[in-house]
Order: sequence, then structure tokens, then C-alpha cells
Amino acid sequence: MIDGDHLRLEFMTSSEVALAIASGIRTIVIPCGAVEQHGPHLPLSVDADHAEHLGVLVAKGVGGALLAPTIRVGCSSHHLAFPGTISLRDDTFEMICRDYCTSLARHGFERILIFSAHVGNFPPLAAMLPRLRSAMPASCHVSAFTDARAWLETWRDAVAEAGGEPVKVGGHADIAETSVMLDLHPERVRTRNYEAGRLGLLSQGDLELMWRDGLSAVSANGILGDPDGSSATIGRHCIERIAALLVAGLSHGDPV
Repeated sequence: MIDGDHLRLEFMTSSEVALAIASGIRTIVIPCGAVEQHGPHLPLSVDADHAEHLGVLVAKGVGGALLAPTIRVGCSSHHLAFPGTISLRDDTFEMICRDYCTSLARHGFERILIFSAHVGNFPPLAAMLPRLRSAMPASCHVSAFTDARAWLETWRDAVAEAGGEPVKVGGHADIAETSVMLDLHPERVRTRNYEAGRLGLLSQGDLELMWRDGLSAVSANGILGDPDGSSATIGRHCIERIAALLVAGLSHGDPV
């Protein structure tokens, strides 16, 4: 059995889920990802793969929790200039999250924790959270992690602690994300295709330009940061630090 499979709702039988709920397991984690371009060296599955792995760590970290199937496609309209990207509209993403939550609440889960490995999902998650909560019965509370700055700062700290150059963290297909994939799925990384993208964290003006005109308006190759110097060791440290950030944030019961 792959580590964490015993926590995955989709690999359980209905009677096993009922037994788990009856035994007191009332918390469930919903990971969200994206299927979008990640430069010439990474597959479109990066955020979905990352979310899938983090979900197990978060469920274990909060304790007494099961793991819902990852919502693999997210809000990626700012990447649509790059072939292969699939994007949900914000309201479609919200309806999927709402249907997940109402289904899970109906079965007796009382605490639903949502996070995304795709930072582009953070704004719609933050916007929908009050509506998700109002759609739940009084016995069920929904929390979501939506602090993009904390995520990027944690990546920078993790890269530095693991011996990498934090200046190469930009938030997309950079040294952090590339290292994560070198740890999770090294066979999917095209190391010969590394190239630097837009360096430095985006200003508020850059972010507004990106949301309005797409990522290609601020980075021609679709990369924010630089993958050079990536390693599985850096990736493992990034994963551990982000998992700890999510567990701490979601354990508060409110969005961070």
C-alpha cells in the first residue's frame, strides 16, 4: 500500500467511510491543484501532483482526518496563452468546491479544510469562503488557506535553508517548484530545458497586469523565477515547510 492510501476517501468502501465517521473521524481535507503550463521544463500536472502529495501530509498533520480526491483543475485563465492549459471559471470552481463540501457535510464530516498548491486559486477561494460556510449546516465548518505571501516567503526560507538561492524563487516553475518535482516525479522534469524567467517577486502593479493580460505579459516564457540549482533535497524541504505552514494555518479554523 502506498503511504497515505488508507487516508484517501476514494480508495475506501462506503461502509469503511461510515465506520470512520462513527468512530469520530469528522475532519476531511480537500486539496486543489491546476493543470497549466510550467515553462519548457515541467509538465502541466505540477500543481495537481504537489497538492496530491501535500494532502496526505496535511491530513496526517491535523490528525483524525481523511483526504478527499484532489480537485486537479483550477483557475488558470492567466496561463491560457500557453498551449495545454485548462482553466475553470471562478464560479465553476466555486460550484465544484460547494458540491464537495455539501456532499461531505451530508455524510457527517464537521470540519472541512481546503488548500491549494496553485496560488492562482487563492483569490477565488478567499472570495467563495463566506458563501461556502453559509451553505453548510451549523454542524460543519469550512476553512481555507489563502495566504499567498506566506506561501512564497516559506518557499524562499526553505530554499535558503536547503542551500539554494532564494532569489531564484519567483512562484512559478522556479527553483522551488522544480525542486518539488525533482523530489516527487524526477522522471517528469526536462532538466535540459531549464531557463530563467522573470526574476524577483511581482509588484502589485505587475500582479494587476498579470491578472488582466495574462502571465505572458510579465514573463514571455511563463516562468517566474529560475529553476537553475534545483534539487530533490531542496524540494523535500520545501514540501515539509509548506505542509507545516498549511497544518498550522488550517488548525486555527479560519483562513490565513
